[in-house]
Amino acid sequence: DYESPQCLDMKLLDQHFAALSRGEEIIIPKFEFARQMRNDARGTPLKLGKNEIAIFEGIHALNDDIAGPHPEAAKLYISARSNVNDGAALRFKGTWMRLTRRAVRDYSFRGTGVADTLEMWANVRRGEKLYISPYKNRADIIFDSSLPYEVSVMKNFALPLLQAVPEENARRGELLELIEAFQWFEPIDPELVPVDSLLREFIGGGSYKYH
Repeated sequence: DYESPQCLDMKLLDQHFAALSRGEEIIIPKFEFARQMRNDARGTPLKLGKNEIAIFEGIHALNDDIAGPHPEAAKLYISARSNVNDGAALRFKGTWMRLTRRAVRDYSFRGTGVADTLEMWANVRRGEKLYISPYKNRADIIFDSSLPYEVSVMKNFALPLLQAVPEENARRGELLELIEAFQWFEPIDPELVPVDSLLREFIGGGSYKYH
């Protein structure tokens, strides 16, 4: 169950948080998605300087087994939640945007085809309900990361990938519904997206480095 927080090395996380708070250096392991394995040899050293903070980002960050032992941590819940409406008509669901983000990112940076992402999506949604939603109200701040121009930018990347999925795919009905939804939006040139935009995590070309 790749959506379960038990896939994480909870013991190591807790050790790292404690070490950072004591001013010690840690080595952040590198997980290689293409090979589906952790590579400690490619880890990144991290030590907090005076008045510096560490940001732990992940879908399970608010879980009691992660944030619970560290009440000093400021907790944020960030997710694309907004639907896109045209008057009273629903044009693009928030869940579709989360699927689109995942499909584009996984294809470009994690070696996963769209058909495989679609196959995993039901399990992802199940994981959200089991492991994420119960903890989101523990956050000190809840932030909707949906961007007004996001669907128009993602259309450039997602639509060709979705249209290339074979017709015999078991989720073809849902796929066609999503493809049809993109038709309501004019594409926007991705080059116009700022390099420090959150959207760059999914389409690439950003100014941040991810470990």
